[in-house]
Amino acid sequence: MNQNAKTLIENYYAAFNAGDMDTFLNLLTDDVIHDINQGARETGKPAFRAFMNRMNRNYKEQLVEMVIMTNEDGSRAAAEFVVLGEYLVTDEGLPEAKGQKYRLPAGAFFVLRDGKVARITNYYNLEDWIAQVSA
Repeated sequence: MNQNAKTLIENYYAAFNAGDMDTFLNLLTDDVIHDINQGARETGKPAFRAFMNRMNRNYKEQLVEMVIMTNEDGSRAAAEFVVLGEYLVTDEGLPEAKGQKYRLPAGAFFVLRDGKVARITNYYNLEDWIAQVSA
């Protein structure tokens, strides 16, 4: 495991959990690629910032039970974790938000370049999330 890559991902998720979006976004390359779970690919830090603004408005989330893996040269990483969340504001095309709480296993894959995240691909089971917030 590459310690620099592991530390980068730890810092990325620590900033996320702290709600420190400035630090969080500063850990991304300007041309970051974001593959959204069951959605489109977005490119660039402005698109990622807009995505996070929407997420932070609609959801309150903490990531726990974090396991981080990296390749030897530090160019790739993966993380597995559990999302503890609360659905605050209805997101377009999804069930109505009423403050529902959820617990969702998830994962992410990263490409790292020059000490920053150059690509992130997130995965979770959307049908599981919908079932939890619809119950």
